[in-house]
Amino acid sequence: MSKILFVMTGADHWTLADGTQHPTGFWAEEAVAPYEAFKAAGHEIVVATPGGVVPTVDKGSLAAEVNGGQENADRIAGVLASAAELRQPVRLEDVNLDDYAAVFYPGGHGPMEDLAVDADSGRLLTLALESGKPLGVVCHAPAALLAATKADGSNAFAGRRVAAFTNAEETQAGLADKAKWLLQDRLTEAGVQVDVAEPWAPHVIVDGNLVTGQNPASSAPLAVELLKKLG
Repeated sequence: MSKILFVMTGADHWTLADGTQHPTGFWAEEAVAPYEAFKAAGHEIVVATPGGVVPTVDKGSLAAEVNGGQENADRIAGVLASAAELRQPVRLEDVNLDDYAAVFYPGGHGPMEDLAVDADSGRLLTLALESGKPLGVVCHAPAALLAATKADGSNAFAGRRVAAFTNAEETQAGLADKAKWLLQDRLTEAGVQVDVAEPWAPHVIVDGNLVTGQNPASSAPLAVELLKKLG
């Protein structure tokens, strides 16, 4: 059994360009699918958030229409309710990477608010990338890569191939024209190579120890790839 660190947003809103707060948090499927896969494989999960706050689920991610029907939506809500790890997060600031075999970042719009500018998360991501340990990041969570800057100001992930929530998907979700910035654009500006696939289709990129997924549908296949790396 290995310990896997889930780094999750502590934000319950995303500040839009006009200053309004869009209610959000983490996206349920992106936490639940990997959680179930890692637990089924016998691994222990520890959740870390900025300040150790209990993470907020995006209520929209519990809706029947984004979970293939009410039955699966209820099942996912049930997993979240029974996952004790989510209610007992450690402080991200106190995390020692040496204690973990792998690191995983689920998305939702929350990371756009806090992890995108969180220096502790940025340092952890840089260390994880350099360590060779499996590092998984899905959907909007690649926003956290923006905080992974080196001493010279360059991004630690520059030159890496990643999948992340795309401009097309943000547009179709109805929030692109309200956002302060778009994830695909900011990653590209930082020198990260964003590999874009069809909107909403599963899309996972493996670049060395870095495994990234484009959207919620990519979270389960991403977990499979991370587990392969854990051996």
